[in-house]
Amino acid sequence: MIASSQLKSSTFACSKIIHKSPILHPLARFVTEETVALLFNIAADEIYRIECCRYMVYVHAKGISRFVSYADFPPILAVKPIALQDFGRWYKRWKSKQAPAFWTKFYTHKFKKAVSVDSLLEWGQLVATVKSAISGAALQQLRDVYAQEKDLMEKF
Repeated sequence: MIASSQLKSSTFACSKIIHKSPILHPLARFVTEETVALLFNIAADEIYRIECCRYMVYVHAKGISRFVSYADFPPILAVKPIALQDFGRWYKRWKSKQAPAFWTKFYTHKFKKAVSVDSLLEWGQLVATVKSAISGAALQQLRDVYAQEKDLMEKF
């Protein structure tokens, strides 16, 4: 049996992501607290809850109460890989066939936070799978950041 003093000292992190619909949106796998925090330029602990509804994501955070499209969330590692149908879902939502500018910010952040060359390579490969959805200028920016981070890691 665990002593009550041990229970008090333990910290349990609970997800702030709540699935409100019995039908899970296929792009819901890309919704994370970290992504929401970066999207709204806030700290993750300022997020109260993220509700994944059937067609939209509702974000409630300090000073924020907004609906966000699933198509605004860029693909991430450690979930089911990107499928051809995902591109159709993104293109249906976007006014052009280009990913939102946030995707460039997100992947730049991921490249800079990579802890190893292998991790950086994984993120680079993920970006390569969605490069057709990223503008040429944004793609060049990502390539530059990737090369810079890789160079720094290899020299360190």
